[in-house]
Amino acid sequence: MPITPSDWAQLNPSNFGSPVTLASAATIAPTTFFTVLTGNVAITVITPPVPHAHMLAIQFAGTGGITATTGVGGILTTTASVAGQVMLLVYNPATQRYVPVG
Repeated sequence: MPITPSDWAQLNPSNFGSPVTLASAATIAPTTFFTVLTGNVAITVITPPVPHAHMLAIQFAGTGGITATTGVGGILTTTASVAGQVMLLVYNPATQRYVPVG
């Protein structure tokens, strides 16, 4: 299945904007590759911004981390976060879950 122009624009934007800052919550919906989270709430679901394979970079301001869950946007393994560090997550469309890198 070819990537639609609108999906491609999200993967390869012509003007790279600043990272988006979101409040840490059980469910987050990033809109760009790089997202900064405030707070200490563990993430259990990430709403995928596109339906195909992609990677997200999330910088945690706190130590909430991510918790393993099932279902669309779920996370394969529980992973602790370190305040100030970036976590990379790869979306597997076959399982519809995110896999932490590393």
